[in-house]
Amino acid sequence: MMGSLRPSRMALAVTLMLATTGCMHGGGLPLFDAHIHYNHDTWDKVPPQEAIALLRKAGAVRALVSSSSDEGTQKLYAEAPDLIVPELRPYRKNGETATWVHDESVIAHVEQRLTQYRYVALGEFHVKGADADLPVVHRMVQLAKQHGLMLHAHADADAIERLFRQDPEARIVWAHAGFEPPARVRELLRRYAHLWAELSSRGDLAPEGHLAAEWRELLLEFPDRFMVGTDTGAPSRWLGMSSVATATRTWLAELPVEVAERIAYKNGEALLTARFSTLPPTAK
Repeated sequence: MMGSLRPSRMALAVTLMLATTGCMHGGGLPLFDAHIHYNHDTWDKVPPQEAIALLRKAGAVRALVSSSSDEGTQKLYAEAPDLIVPELRPYRKNGETATWVHDESVIAHVEQRLTQYRYVALGEFHVKGADADLPVVHRMVQLAKQHGLMLHAHADADAIERLFRQDPEARIVWAHAGFEPPARVRELLRRYAHLWAELSSRGDLAPEGHLAAEWRELLLEFPDRFMVGTDTGAPSRWLGMSSVATATRTWLAELPVEVAERIAYKNGEALLTARFSTLPPTAK
């Protein structure tokens, strides 16, 4: 169903080449935004064409998008398949972040969407502690393995460890690095080779606009394991996207150029865009 929208390898290569050619340390640094939502309460306020324009204005060369409901993601992907990398969120509307883990109807919903559309991951979903072992979450882990998808988990460290116990070969993008302190993030990154973290909404990352020393050490230790993001969970976040991008480039400019480029967009391209390009037109 989505085969006609599948980006070619040539298109992916050209986009990456343009991003690399135009990359300047600081101001013009391209961004792979690894945390975008286009939820149902945003569609009327920020129509698809405007949403795509805002992403491009902020300097995004790619965006990992999930939505409540998934129709929002499909709207943006249809508008700009060169820009949008879709993932499947289990939520059908806002307000399910705390209830989905107990709602078995989520399973049928996710299974049905997987037969219709292509995704790179399941998420972003919220799970905390022992809830990661509930049957609904366990099924998400199984489906990710079955379909060759990553997991994008808004989870504390305990839940991340439980997900890996279910599937030691799982590939997980850790939303907001779990809002865990840098020392705990370092512990898990050292333990799990298939764990990556995106840094959206981390107020402790660059207080007063400057990269915190503890975070700088961590980013230098794991330059291949971090990505950036905006987290457009509310319509107002779309309108402030360029400001978030500017703030992100400010602290990235305090890192060595090659590290800044990896975190800004190269890790996302290697991990998510390249993976999405190898998936079949629809799930099997």
